[in-house]
Amino acid sequence: MVRVKRGYVARHRRKKVLKRAKGFRGSLKRLFRTSKQVVIRSMDYATRHRRKRKGDMRAIWITRINAAVRQLGTTYGKFMNDLKRSNIKIDRKILADLAVKHPEVLKKLAESAKAAKK
Repeated sequence: MVRVKRGYVARHRRKKVLKRAKGFRGSLKRLFRTSKQVVIRSMDYATRHRRKRKGDMRAIWITRINAAVRQLGTTYGKFMNDLKRSNIKIDRKILADLAVKHPEVLKKLAESAKAAKK
């Protein structure tokens, strides 16, 4: 039987895994078998947390909007309800940005939403 040398293919596969394990501590970055397990786990976490980040950002936006509208004398829920009833369609990301950078615009938005509700 002919001898098959898999040097390049095997080395390329191992180097790819070890490159991803760069920055891990101890044998997790040096030994192929352990680094392969840790890389698979870390990629699983990365996928999971990419999804989770979207919810985290939404929670931050809601917190910022709530803090800003409470200074105007209302709550987040009432403010969002007023916006919806007055048919003002601005998403939470933009509202949070307005709350931080342009509070006077948010105040006018809240007033117009409240006036349109009545």
